Amino acid sequence: MSAARVSQRISAIAESATLAVDAKAKALKAAGRPVIGFGAGEPDFPTPDYIVQAAIEAAGQPRFHRYSPPAGCQS
Repeated sequence: MSAARVSQRISAIAESATLAVDAKAKALKAAGRPVIGFGAGEPDFPTPDYIVQAAIEAAGQPRFHRYSPPAGCQS
């Protein structure tokens, strides 16, 4: 594989939307704007019990063991 081919592939990789949103939120905060960033990171609270229980129930049902359809696909 030539260096030019690797460079073309690397240049085709898109920026992470999550990291872009996070960077924008940090920039706005640094500029003194009141921002709540929802782009990256973990919450500072535990997952509510009703969500945990729903996930446990869903995991026990084989119909939920598949990937969701890709954007634009009609099932």
